[in-house]
Amino acid sequence: METTTETGELEVWVDQDLCTGDGLCVQYAPEVFEFDIDGLAYVKDSAGDLLQSPGVRTGVPEHLRLEVIDAAKECPGDCIHVMRRADDVEIAGPDAT
Repeated sequence: METTTETGELEVWVDQDLCTGDGLCVQYAPEVFEFDIDGLAYVKDSAGDLLQSPGVRTGVPEHLRLEVIDAAKECPGDCIHVMRRADDVEIAGPDAT
């Protein structure tokens, strides 16, 4: 299933319990993902602030959709969840259909 702009507005979150700290997500989309001092990846809000609450989601900027989806697909920890905001369906990540 190839996902492009027809996915609608997307949100992403990281399950830190599964994060391996590999850093692919930060390489793919540093505007969305960042490491904290614990060595794990977290998402950032549109202002660039790290969101550290478990399961917290952030919007995916349209120009970074493919990078965020690729990060979820390539993540060795299978910890990145990309959700379609309209119906809460996971389009990339470990629970994607």
